[in-house]
Amino acid sequence: MFITYEAVPNEWDIFKRFGNVFEQTYTRFLDLKLKEEQAVKLEKEKQRLEKTLKDLQATQNQLIQSEKMASLGELTAGIAHEIQNPLNFVNNFSEVSKELLDEMLEELENGDMEEVKAIMDDVIQNLEKINHHGKRADGIVKGMLQHSRASGDKKEPTNINALADEYMRLAYHGLRAKDKSFNAALETNFDEKIETIHVIPQDIGRVILNLFTNAFYAVDEKKKQEGNSNFSPKVAVSTKLNKNNVEITVSDNGNGIPKKVLDKIFQPFFTTKPTGQGTGLGLSMSYDIITKGHGGELKVETEQGKGTTFTIQLPI
Repeated sequence: MFITYEAVPNEWDIFKRFGNVFEQTYTRFLDLKLKEEQAVKLEKEKQRLEKTLKDLQATQNQLIQSEKMASLGELTAGIAHEIQNPLNFVNNFSEVSKELLDEMLEELENGDMEEVKAIMDDVIQNLEKINHHGKRADGIVKGMLQHSRASGDKKEPTNINALADEYMRLAYHGLRAKDKSFNAALETNFDEKIETIHVIPQDIGRVILNLFTNAFYAVDEKKKQEGNSNFSPKVAVSTKLNKNNVEITVSDNGNGIPKKVLDKIFQPFFTTKPTGQGTGLGLSMSYDIITKGHGGELKVETEQGKGTTFTIQLPI
């Protein structure tokens, strides 16, 4: 019987195979270890990014709140002016009514009932005027509180014509309180066919206020640049009832927006105002309120040297 060495596995081959297996196992081990380290790093990076995102969201909320408070600040002077008028009426009519009642007592003692009835009619009319102006003051205060509180998602039947008229005057008087020399012609053209539409009033109020504030700023800047020229600042607002939407247009005859920045005006933090005079959040917030919050559109048309028109379209 012959035994050949070729039939017996070579010890070197076995060792070599074992080495290959060990090498593959060790390589696999290193790969797994590397992936585990990478997974740990990814988890840490994920946690870091989540924290950064939370910080950014918190900062965004703070900036949005700051912008809301800034717009409320713009309103304050206008509100003070607007609320003073109805309060003056209330005070005046109250004083006059007291004098009339004193006269009525005298006429009662004299037995002149005809004069008593006439005085009573005057007192009734005065009380109606007091009630009217009291409600006017109450409406201004409610509008201010509504503007300052955090907006929800509750839509309410809102008179868009009254809202636009109110905020136009408040924005104008707010600027006048800062600069007594400022004057502008205010033009309104409201479509009386518009009744109430369902919107979030404090949000739409913020948008309209922002557009008016920008418009007054634009015409004021142009007036300062042109000095004693014949330029007459003008800001106009109009509403229109279309088949599927209500259109609100705010226009000015300022310098217009340069074409090179026109595509950026709705971007957060972009502003054409000097440093310290604008956050760059006003138009960005306005765009989100109209498009995301109300499913509408906010458009702009401008011509350098001639003015700018912003158009809001709200679905009915």
